[in-house]
Amino acid sequence: MVGNKAKAQQAISNRTLFSVISASSVGTLIEWYDFYIFGSLAAILSSQFFPKDNPTAALLSTLATFAAGFVVRPFGALVFGRLGDLVGRKYTFLVTLVLMGGSTFAIGLVPGYATIGFWAPLLVLLLRLIQGLALGGEYGGAATYVAEYAPEGRRGYYTSFIQTTATLGLFVSLGVILITRESLGVDAFADWGWRVPFILSILLVGVSIIIRMRMAESPLFSKLKTEGKISKNPLAESFGKKQNLKVVLLALFGATAGQGVIWYTGQFYALSFIQKACNIEFVQSNSIVAVALLAATPFFVIFGGLSDRIGRKPIMLAGMLLGILTYRPIYEKMYNLADLTTKQEFSDARTINRKLTKQPNGDLLMTVTTAHFYADGLVAKDIERTVTPNATPNSPAKPERTKAITLPSASFWLMTVLIFLQVLYVTMVYGPIAAFLVELFPTRIRYTSMSLPYHIGNGIFGGLTPFIATALVATATKANELTPGSVDKPYLEGLWYPILVAGVCFVIGVLYLNNKSESANE
Repeated sequence: MVGNKAKAQQAISNRTLFSVISASSVGTLIEWYDFYIFGSLAAILSSQFFPKDNPTAALLSTLATFAAGFVVRPFGALVFGRLGDLVGRKYTFLVTLVLMGGSTFAIGLVPGYATIGFWAPLLVLLLRLIQGLALGGEYGGAATYVAEYAPEGRRGYYTSFIQTTATLGLFVSLGVILITRESLGVDAFADWGWRVPFILSILLVGVSIIIRMRMAESPLFSKLKTEGKISKNPLAESFGKKQNLKVVLLALFGATAGQGVIWYTGQFYALSFIQKACNIEFVQSNSIVAVALLAATPFFVIFGGLSDRIGRKPIMLAGMLLGILTYRPIYEKMYNLADLTTKQEFSDARTINRKLTKQPNGDLLMTVTTAHFYADGLVAKDIERTVTPNATPNSPAKPERTKAITLPSASFWLMTVLIFLQVLYVTMVYGPIAAFLVELFPTRIRYTSMSLPYHIGNGIFGGLTPFIATALVATATKANELTPGSVDKPYLEGLWYPILVAGVCFVIGVLYLNNKSESANE
């Protein structure tokens, strides 16, 4: 009889726990979806919100705007972390969800550069900053909330479900983008259809708000509040006390900085690289990343659960070390799969297609597509678009030239495997990180203390990865143009940033991180 009662209570407890995980995960997934739409559409947004006369500068400006959302995440961690430790976990990340959803929706409504000039990038930058602040408060709240429901000895497993939401949010954003693009057509999507994924987010946010309104407060926080033991000044306790500040710095430079660059290299720079350096066609490049993300996502839970048995440290550091050792050979192989200089073209099979279309404003758009066919089945299209203004029909604008490479089946799957390996490293460093951070700090200041190192590591060190890596490649490429052969394989130069940061973090982690929690104080 007693045994049956215990089993019933355990079943109720498990149902409650998975209900908590589901409610937290849905909201967090939607926030990541909102945040990553911008990065997934960087190439298109660069032509919408910045001048088109310098595509490289426009892309870098877009990536810088994207990175700005990451840079302010630590400030969001301070603001909302403090609020979460004073008021509660539930209501704090309700606020962050509303801010994130509203900003994403608004980006979809901002007129382009051609309509309002420099107000366009300024407005988008402002909205990205609001998004960054909101995300700075969201993750710490969700991870803390789930961890405070989870039983000891199983935190790695249960918090790993929250860890999947970042990758799934990116996966969902890619899926929505691809479906919208295929439904509307390439030209309509590039013109106005890109706004649809942003505007749709308001519906997802509405559903998530309803779900989260029904959630109860964390039991550990409720207990502290009832006992009158909540912190009166979480910021002072977290960063004003030498012992706690030491743990914060160790978490940053021994774990989250390296985890951040591995994360953004595998899931963002990889996509940017195959689109810009390899010129892989838009739909195929996003499909490659989406398949790799879907295949690797279960490993967040696998490594999170494994960390409960063997500790967080060895798994996270192993993921960093694998990135350090293999990034350059992986990216060189990715580049070679699409390197036309190493392939044999069937010159007689080359085709040229011309298409003249009238734009809504009366301008004429001439699109000339030259298709090249290669022996391994690869197809490369050189696309030249020239606009002739309606007002001056004899004065065509400077042609815009792009390249779109479609990989054959074997190369497609090999590229997918190479991306999958990088995402697998992500699951190793990211799967255990929530439990690792939660267990470092006591309940009364946990939201504040864990959020700051996480968002500096991910928001600044990690979030800047696509921008810094792309800038390093652009600099190396320009140096090679001025002095041919001065930089060997300039397309690999961007990898030095994540390799260096992960290397420093790996050494500090090996020397100073414990495999068990620094603080058992609840």
